Amino acid sequence: MSRIEPAEADRLRAAGMGIAVTAAEAPERLAILSNAGDLTYAELNAKANQLARALRARGLGRGDALAVFCSNRPEFAIAFAAALRAGLRLTPLNWHLQADEAAYIVENCEARAFLADARFRDVAVAAAAEAPKAGVRLAIGGAIPGFDSFDIALASESGANLADPVLGGTMLYTSGTTGRPKGVHRRETPAATGVARLTAQACAYQPATDRSLCTGPLYHAAPLAFNLAGPLAAGLGVILMEKFDAEDTLRATERWRATHTHMVATMFHRLLGLPDDVKKKYDLSSLRVILHGAAPTPPHVKKAMMDWLGPILHEYYAATEGGGTFIFAEEWLKKPGSVGRPADEGRLEIRDDAGKPVTPGSVGTVWFRAPAKGRFEYWKDSAKTQSSYDGDWFTMRDMGYQDEEGYVFLTGRTAELIISGGVNIYPAEIDAVILMHPAVADAAAVGVPNEEFGEEVKAVVQLADGYDPSDALAREILAHCRERLAHYKCPRSLDFDAVLPRSDAGKVQRRLIRDRYWQGLGRQI
Repeated sequence: MSRIEPAEADRLRAAGMGIAVTAAEAPERLAILSNAGDLTYAELNAKANQLARALRARGLGRGDALAVFCSNRPEFAIAFAAALRAGLRLTPLNWHLQADEAAYIVENCEARAFLADARFRDVAVAAAAEAPKAGVRLAIGGAIPGFDSFDIALASESGANLADPVLGGTMLYTSGTTGRPKGVHRRETPAATGVARLTAQACAYQPATDRSLCTGPLYHAAPLAFNLAGPLAAGLGVILMEKFDAEDTLRATERWRATHTHMVATMFHRLLGLPDDVKKKYDLSSLRVILHGAAPTPPHVKKAMMDWLGPILHEYYAATEGGGTFIFAEEWLKKPGSVGRPADEGRLEIRDDAGKPVTPGSVGTVWFRAPAKGRFEYWKDSAKTQSSYDGDWFTMRDMGYQDEEGYVFLTGRTAELIISGGVNIYPAEIDAVILMHPAVADAAAVGVPNEEFGEEVKAVVQLADGYDPSDALAREILAHCRERLAHYKCPRSLDFDAVLPRSDAGKVQRRLIRDRYWQGLGRQI
C-alpha cells in the first residue's frame, strides 16, 4: 500500500483515473463482487489500463465512441473505467433490445468499437453486421462469431497506469415518447450539480467498510451513476446483481453487508409484497442509504418502506438530460409526496402553456435552467434539441407544481395528460390510489377514446400473486378509486394485464399502453 500525494490524486481524478488512487492506497480492497467474478481495486485498475491500451492500439482515440452490450459483470466496470481514462465516449446498450434496435444505436452513436457479452451473441452478431464502422469487436465471457476475445486483447497489454490519460465520458440513449432513441450528448463536462452534492451528503461514504448494492442494469443512467461510478470513485466495493429479485436483494444485503443502494418504485412495491416471514429472515441493519428516483413513488409505498427500514430513503428528481431536485428522508416525512426542492437555487420554474411562470400550487410544465457549461443536446437531432429548450431553459415535459416553500410535486407527463371534457387529469395521482389496493401489483391510468368527452380514464392493472382477473375484482378496484378520488378522475373501466411495460428507469411506458386503445385494441370491462 502506498500513499498518493494530494496533488497527484487530484490529477488522476481529473483525468478519469480515480480508481487508480484507491488501487494504490488499498490495492486488495474488493472493487467488484459478482457471480461472474470479483476484482480488487488493483485488478480493476490494471485491466482498465490494459483495455485502454488495447483500444488505442486498434486505432481509437480522443472522442471516439465505444458501444458496450454487456450484462452486470466485471467487464462492464472495466470498459467504463477504460473509456473514462482513454478519452472515449461510452454508450451502453440495453441488453433487452432486439437486433435492429441494438444495431441502430451502435451505428447511430458512431461506435468504432463494440464490446458484447456472449450471453447475447445472436443479437450482437446481427447488430455488428449492420454497424460496419464498429470494426473493433471484442467478445466478453465466451466466443462470438466475428468478435475477438476480450481477455486475449487485454493479455498482451501493460496494466501500468497510462502516462497520458484523457478524460472521457458517456452518451446514454433515452427513449422518450416517439421515434427512435436519442443519444444525450455533451460536448464538454459540466460542473458538478447540486444533486451530486446533496447525494454525496446523503451517502456520507466510508470507503474502507461501505459497499454499494447494484440492483438495476448498468446500461441505465441511475444504476451507472449511483451504484457504480459514484461508489467506485469514492473507493467502495460494488456488488453487482444480475437482475432484480426482491428476496435476492435482501439476501445480498445481508451476505455482503451492503450499506448503499439505488432503487425505483416498482422494486419497493415488490419488496413490500414479500411475506412478513421472508422480510424478517434477513439482517438488513447494515443498510444506511437508499437513493431513489426516475419515477414518482406513491407516498404510501415510500412510507411503508421507511416504516420497515427506517428514514433512509433519499429521493432525487432528474433525468439523463440533467436538472434536479433532492429531498432527504426526514424532510420527506414532513412533505410526503414531494420530490424535493431545486438542488440549485434559481434553476427550476413551473410554467403554464404560454410559457409564463405560475403561482405556487398551480400545475404546469417543469423547466430547468441549463448549466453554463456542458449543455446537453440530442445526438444528430437538432430539431428535438431545439424543441426541448427555451433559451437557457429546458424541459423533459414533466408536469407538477411547487408549494409555498418551493417543494416540487409531480403530477405526470405532458404526453400522458388525460383531457376529458376539457378537464386535465393527471394519471400519476390515479396510479397511486389504485396501488393502495392489496390485489394490485402495478397500475397505469390512461386516456382512451370517448365519443362525448374526447377521452375517458381507463385503469390497466397487473395483479399481485394470488389474485385472478375477474369482473368482480375489477368492480371492487373501481369502487376503491371512487372512495378516494374525485369522480371525474376515477377510471370508468379497467383492464387486467399480465405485466405492465416499464422502462429500465422504472417509469410506466404509458404511451405503449394508451396507443393500443387508440388503435382499437384491448378488452373493455
